[in-house]
Amino acid sequence: MPLAVSQETTPSEQQVDNESTTEGSVVSSSRQTLVVRTENGEYRLFVFDRNTSKPSVIPAGASVRVVSTPGEEPDTRLASNVTVLGEAPSPQGRTATPSAAPVPPQVREVERDIKHEARRWRLGVRGGVALDPELIMFGVHSQMGPIFNRNVLFRPSAEFDWGEVTDLIALNLEAIYRLPIRARRQNWSAYVGAGPALTFLHQSFERQQGQGRNIDFGNFDFETGFNILTGVRLRRGTFVEIKTSLYARPAPTFRLIFGKDF
Repeated sequence: MPLAVSQETTPSEQQVDNESTTEGSVVSSSRQTLVVRTENGEYRLFVFDRNTSKPSVIPAGASVRVVSTPGEEPDTRLASNVTVLGEAPSPQGRTATPSAAPVPPQVREVERDIKHEARRWRLGVRGGVALDPELIMFGVHSQMGPIFNRNVLFRPSAEFDWGEVTDLIALNLEAIYRLPIRARRQNWSAYVGAGPALTFLHQSFERQQGQGRNIDFGNFDFETGFNILTGVRLRRGTFVEIKTSLYARPAPTFRLIFGKDF
């Protein structure tokens, strides 16, 4: 059954401008989401933010009234107030009723994605290429937040780059800002970011006889710089971004990066 958004006023949902009131029974709830089945058998997915007024516990099966406005994710609404109207019936007092239709898969999918997005700490991997000089890169990163603002995240990373002449290890202390634009209502969102870079770099043409280029980590030079980046991230965690480094020559001036958050 698709997640329906009725254009008509029904007993279970009354609309005033963009705000609506929905009544129904709780299918599931978490710290970030609430799934309600209305009297008409439709399923509504609500999300919470720090301004949502709600009970500390919303038991499954309870009757609730939810006041909400359109959400940022497709087929969701942002709950501003949740009121429990009645507790879930006890097994002894429950009357036999026809089996309810299962929750639509797209509702569960969006619910899982929202829970994933709400994690305050996660790990990720990344890889790509760099130009000027030409390098192949691989790295790991951690994402923490939000901090100060719901769209600001701290995302430090470590990158390992190597090429024909240059070898590089970079520690990037970056923060990103998720742009609050209409695209966030789709399956992807855009972001920008910046932060200092600590770079350990080695450049050499020296080769030992019969071997490849010899790398001695004791010969790495330390440089500092400042990174500026922009990217696009899919709701499932895959992202692509471009990054440049200022004041960091001979570190790369351009990076094309692909990655995944877990």
